[in-house]
Amino acid sequence: MIHQLESLPYSYDALEPYIDEQTMRIHHTKHHQTYIDKLNAALENHSTLQEKSPVDLLKMLDDIPEDIRTAVRNHGGGHANHSFFWPMLKKEVAFTGPAADAICATFGDFEGFKKSFSDAATLLFGSGWAWLVLDQDKLEIVTTPNQDNPVSQGKQPILGIDVWEHAYYLKYQNRRPEYIESFFRIIHWEKVNQYYQAAV
Repeated sequence: MIHQLESLPYSYDALEPYIDEQTMRIHHTKHHQTYIDKLNAALENHSTLQEKSPVDLLKMLDDIPEDIRTAVRNHGGGHANHSFFWPMLKKEVAFTGPAADAICATFGDFEGFKKSFSDAATLLFGSGWAWLVLDQDKLEIVTTPNQDNPVSQGKQPILGIDVWEHAYYLKYQNRRPEYIESFFRIIHWEKVNQYYQAAV
């Protein structure tokens, strides 16, 4: 399988004013495309691995040949993470459903979850992601460096935020907390519910 960049399920300006059109366009067509190009290059001489999805590759990193393992981890992770991220963004979707119920049961209420998640994302040093994951039957908040994905540790992502500077710098510069606050205005909770129900 030659991995390809899929179109976004909305226009590049659909998340304005929270994420600006230029950032979305560059993030999708340049950054995500580069991860795909470099993943395809790493897998060029490995026809069996070409048949695997990015998520499946990340679940079997220990079995990836050592000479391409880092490239698959970084660029396969970049492809998988962004493919998960884009559909999870939409304005004005209510916090409701089975994932919301589970979040409130675990963190007390929405505000408790928002604070814990925001703190994790804000305090992550350097580039990476903050995630809400299902570990066995328990929800927890974790962070990963670079383009690592929790599936490599046997955990299933339910929600994730990209805190690489390329995700927010044009609009927010060094104000990562402000970007994270805006992120909570564009979470597609119906999609989060789908991710949650697929994982339980």
